[in-house]
Parts: sequence; structure tokens; C-alpha cells
Amino acid sequence: MERDVWLLHFAVFFFFMGMVSLNPIISPFAIILGAPPVVIGTLASVSSAVSLLFKPISGLIGDKGFKFELMMVGSFLAIIAGIVYILSSFTGNLLLFAVGRGIHGLGMALFFPPSLTLAVDLAPPGRVGETLGWRSTMFGISQLFGPAFGSFIADLLGFTVAFGLTVLFSSISIFLVVYVYKKEKERVRIHRDKKTAPRWKSLLVLSFVAASIALLLNALAYSSFLTFLPAVYKETGFGTSAFGVYLSIVGGFSILTRILGGREADKRGAALIASVGFIAISSAYLFLNFFLLPPWAYISAFLLGLGLGFVVPALQLLALGGLPASVRNFGAGIYTMFFDVGFMAGPVILGYYIQLEGDYRVIFPLLPVIVGLALMITLIAKVKKA
Repeated sequence: MERDVWLLHFAVFFFFMGMVSLNPIISPFAIILGAPPVVIGTLASVSSAVSLLFKPISGLIGDKGFKFELMMVGSFLAIIAGIVYILSSFTGNLLLFAVGRGIHGLGMALFFPPSLTLAVDLAPPGRVGETLGWRSTMFGISQLFGPAFGSFIADLLGFTVAFGLTVLFSSISIFLVVYVYKKEKERVRIHRDKKTAPRWKSLLVLSFVAASIALLLNALAYSSFLTFLPAVYKETGFGTSAFGVYLSIVGGFSILTRILGGREADKRGAALIASVGFIAISSAYLFLNFFLLPPWAYISAFLLGLGLGFVVPALQLLALGGLPASVRNFGAGIYTMFFDVGFMAGPVILGYYIQLEGDYRVIFPLLPVIVGLALMITLIAKVKKA
């Protein structure tokens, strides 16, 4: 069984490698085709918007006993999206590329919730948090190496070959899911006919609600940090590499601590470990207010990566670990929607505040406050459980 869990972890890795390898080349490709900035921004967000819309549907279907099937269809749609990207590169058709982004977003909506809940379903007894930590680590590695790999291939071999990476990686992903499906499909489907309370009522428990709101607040702060710290560095004369180094430190330490975070969540409780992570993240943003520029800013990158490594698997365990298996996939769809909403809303809300004040730096004192609210909500879940 552990081998099958690992194969699903690798399926997650390759699926998201196929997606994030595109991130750094969307804008250059669109610019070559003459797209204005508003169109470039729309192309970047189409997949997220479609994914947000269809995740609840994916959750409902998965809870009918079709989690593996959803992952396979999601990977297949990613392959179709890659083919559409290639056709758009050959024809120079920007609309075709936008269609590909929409298909890819639908694939992500179908793939992501069951990939999360199957990790819970197939985890060895007493090691759910650790299993989520390993899954999160594979996702983190794809985020760390995918963009650099995609941009390198685009520079070396061109956009068409870079788009082919999506087809290649997604094909590997679907192969791995099919292999595990043949061995584990009946064991996972056991839960399909169990009767539970109505789906929405099953989610109205403190652990799920607290984890979801904390996730939204953390995503809101993190997306704003990702959007506006590079702008500060540009204004102050630092190159893009300065922020690239910052993110590499965050990603590296996040990957190193996700497994530990998952294991400790199993042993000491998900709410406690998530709270420790939020303390580290809040400290990182607070430190950033005093040392905004490199090299001292990189100390905050270490704290931020450390905190994310604890928060990600612990919040997933807090949200999904106590849900009935028959509604867990629906819960995963709703839970991840909170991330999507926070990630899209953060730059808009704080961007408006920056526009009013006329200075990018005004948002950084707000970031530890936002994460502090997430910490308070998580602590409430811990105290109530105790």
C-alpha cells in the first residue's frame, strides 16, 4: 500500500510540473503574439478561475466513488491542453492558447481534490499527517524546479517544445494513476454507500471551518507578498534575481520541513503544528518590515519557508482528517477553493490600498496582522478540541 501512495505522490509531482513549467513563459509567449497587459493578466488567471468554478463539482463526483477516475480525466485534460498550446504556437493564435488555459484549469479542478483525499484514504494508520507532508513535499518540489526548467527549455528549444513538456509530464501522471487505480480502486470505493449527514452540514465542524479560513488568510498574505515585494526590489534597483533568490530560500526550507510538519501533526495535533507554523510566518513578515532589502531580508525567507512547511500539511490534516470519508473529496474541493479565493483576492485588495497610499511598502505591516488572525483562528480550534 505504501508503494501505491508513493506512486500517487509522483503522479502529483508530474501533473504539477506540467502546469508550473508554463508559468514563466505565459507572458513572453503572449507578448510575442502582441497581447496587451490586460490580456496577459487574463491568460495567467484563466486556469485559476476555471479551477475555482469546478472544484465543488469535482468534490461531489469524487465522493460518489470516482476519485481515481477524476485524477485520470484531469491528467488527460492536461494532455489535451498541452496539445492545444502546441497548436497555438504553430498558428500564432492567442485565442487558442486561452482555450488551452481553460482546459488546463478544468483538469486541475478535477485532479487536485482527489489527489489530496486519496492521500488521506490510503495513508498507513496513524500516519495521515506524514503522508500529507510527503504529498505536499512533491508539490513543493514541482513549484521549486518546474518554472526554472520550463523557462530553460523555452530559451533553449523554443515555446513549442516547452509546451510539449505539459504533454510529457501529464502523460507520466496519468500512467501512474492508472497503475494504482487497478490495485486500489475497490478499497477506496468501500466508502461510497455509507450514509452521513448532508454534505454541507458535514463540513460545518470547527476544525474544517477554522482550517479553511486560516488557509484563505494565509493565501491572501502570501499572494500579496509574491506580487509586491518584487515591485519594491525593482523600484530600489535590485534585479529580478534578488527576489528569485528569496523564493528559492523559501521553497528550499519549505520542502525540508513539510515532512517534519506532517509527522509532528500526527503526534502532537494538527492545530498545534499549524499554529507553530503561523508564528514563524508572522515573524517572517514582521522581520521583513525592518529588513526589507537583501541580504538581511533573506533571514525572513528562512522563517517563511520554515513556517509554510509546518502549516501546509497540518492545515490539510486539520481540515480533512476528521471528515467522514464519504464527504472528504467534497471537503477537499471546498477547502482548496479558500486558497484560490485568497490567492486571487490578496493582490487586488492590497493593490488598491497601495494605490491609495502611493507606496508599495505600506502593505508589509499588514501581512503579520493577517497571518496573526489565521493564528488566532487555528488556536481557537485547538482550545475547543482540548
